[in-house]
Amino acid sequence: MTNKTGWMNRRDLAKLLGVGGAAIVAGLPERVFAASDKTTLGIGIDISDTITLDPARQAQYTPPMTLRAAYDMLVTMSPGDYVHLKPALATKWEKTPDRKGWRFTLREGVKFASGNPMTAEDVKWSMDRVLHLGDQTAQYIAHLDRTEIVDAKTVDLILKDPTQPILNILAAPGFVIYDRKLVEEHGGVAGKDAKTKDKATTWLNSNSAGAGAYKLVRWERNAQIQLVRNEHYWAGKPPFERVVIRHIADSAAQLLAIRRGDIDIAFNLIPEQIATLKSEPKVRLEGLTSLDFVYMAVTQEPEFNKALAVKEARQAIGYGIDYDGIIDGLLGGAAVRPASFLPIGVSGSTKEIAKEIGFRHDPEKAKQLLQKAGLADGFEFEIAYGNAAIAGLNYQTLGQKIQSDLAKINIKVKLAPMDQVNLRTTYTGGKAQGGVLTFWNPPAVENLLWAAATVERVAKRVHWTPPADLVKLVHQAAGELDLKKQSDLWVEYQKAMVDQANYVILFQPIYQIAVRDSLAKLPLTAAGWQLDMDAVKPA
Repeated sequence: MTNKTGWMNRRDLAKLLGVGGAAIVAGLPERVFAASDKTTLGIGIDISDTITLDPARQAQYTPPMTLRAAYDMLVTMSPGDYVHLKPALATKWEKTPDRKGWRFTLREGVKFASGNPMTAEDVKWSMDRVLHLGDQTAQYIAHLDRTEIVDAKTVDLILKDPTQPILNILAAPGFVIYDRKLVEEHGGVAGKDAKTKDKATTWLNSNSAGAGAYKLVRWERNAQIQLVRNEHYWAGKPPFERVVIRHIADSAAQLLAIRRGDIDIAFNLIPEQIATLKSEPKVRLEGLTSLDFVYMAVTQEPEFNKALAVKEARQAIGYGIDYDGIIDGLLGGAAVRPASFLPIGVSGSTKEIAKEIGFRHDPEKAKQLLQKAGLADGFEFEIAYGNAAIAGLNYQTLGQKIQSDLAKINIKVKLAPMDQVNLRTTYTGGKAQGGVLTFWNPPAVENLLWAAATVERVAKRVHWTPPADLVKLVHQAAGELDLKKQSDLWVEYQKAMVDQANYVILFQPIYQIAVRDSLAKLPLTAAGWQLDMDAVKPA
């Protein structure tokens, strides 16, 4: 059934499943890896959103887990501590003498997976490439003016506005340090013409050029990602020879795989399946309150939908949704819900604040708003979403729930499922005709990144031009050092966002992850990459 290397073909797996087995395995690759030995770490997760593994171009939900395994940044965060930075490829950081930026002292003796030594030139090249590619990742550090090499082991990052934060942002897997020499060999360009001249992404989609614990060696879209041990890893020998991240979109298939031991970790089980594992002898559950959230973006472009151009109509949607029904009925209570684009747990966002200023299920208020909008008989709009799941909940099921809720206040919803790639192209291109169900996970734990997006690039997607005073408020809050004043400013921002009603936050998941007892406690993180792969160890 499985060969000596642990591979199982789909025919054998279907036999194991019995009646209906062929349907469950239909979406799996021709051969799936059975993690039957302790030299291989097997992970089951829906990775249909993976469209690139080039860190500088990454803007999706699941790829950061892979990127964090294959690369390192200057600084990082420990699971559960999203305030205090931890040294990674830099051992020390301090303000530059002129106070206009940050000076980093690089770790000595670091080698990339290729064996090439890490140098200050690699750091500068890496930062330059992100900025000059001009992809979404570059927007997170738009206030970085330049990177300067001080000496062989010291670099300065000079900011355009020194009051704006950058350290926490640099902990994100979008700001990895590349093996410059290797990436250049495969078409990498970091100069000002990188946007048109860089050709490295295709190679980086199936290979890595980092100093992380593991090395990327294969990616098959909607099938699997394979990594192998980095023998040059600076922090010691990684415990596994191989990591296989299997795309298993069907939660029933994930449940079967974790029970059989074909995978060691299952990320996308639904509440009913999680309940069945509580008495499973070799599998346990581990929980993590995330900083991710699922939301519905709502356009206000009148050419797409005249009703949605009216603010009160969008507000009616916000008050027409049964949020408790989503959290308790679809997620088994494993979620919380923030007021707006700042997840509960960061400055200015608590459960109490969300309850006070956020949307709530109030059908009568929704009907009053429709009346005020001149739409007493309701209206119709489309909701687009990807054929995928998050936190064990399929977007299709979520869309059907919202469709049912809004029908009760005479708002008719047309559901429009699509491939994840098409959804991203439609949404980021500002072509979504109505609402879009999607996620937001932190590229880094920094309020500015959540809030700035809503008044900049995401605002463009919904055809909203935010008032200048709101944009100013976001940057004022980000630069405020007094924590109480900062929190108050973020609350003011959230009130404005709820009133504008272009973004309806649906839930912030508390992840419940199934783990085989062959593994020690998982280093789960809410920092944006889900799992510190380098710290996963056998029991």
